[in-house]
Amino acid sequence: MLRHLSAFLFAVLSTTSLQAGEADVIAAKALHQGAGVWQFEVTVAHADEGWNHYADQFDVLDKAGKVLGVRTLHHPHEHEQPFTRSLGGVRVPETVEFVVIRARDSVHGHGGKELEVRLPR
Repeated sequence: MLRHLSAFLFAVLSTTSLQAGEADVIAAKALHQGAGVWQFEVTVAHADEGWNHYADQFDVLDKAGKVLGVRTLHHPHEHEQPFTRSLGGVRVPETVEFVVIRARDSVHGHGGKELEVRLPR
C-alpha cells in the first residue's frame, strides 16, 4: 500500500511543474527607431506558476536562427496574462525583411508558439 501511495505522489509531484506548458508568443509589433535599430513589443502567454515555472525570456532572431536581441523576464507574471513587454535597441541588418520572435520558460526552455514579424521599411 505504501509503495502505491509513494508512486502516486511521485507521479503527481513530477507533473505539477509541467502543467503550465510552454511559453507562446501571441502578438508582436516592430517599430523602426532609425539607422537599422528596432524596438519590439511582444505579447507572451504562459500559465506562470510562480518562481519555479514562468516565462523568463523572449528572443528576436533572423530567419536563419541568429539571435539579434534578448529580453530577460526577471519575475513570474501569474496575475498578468497574457503580458506585453518591449525590447529596444535591436540592431537588424538592412537585408532582413522578417524576424522570428520566440519565448522561453524556466522549465521547458524554448518550444512554444513562435511568431514571424515583417519589418515595415
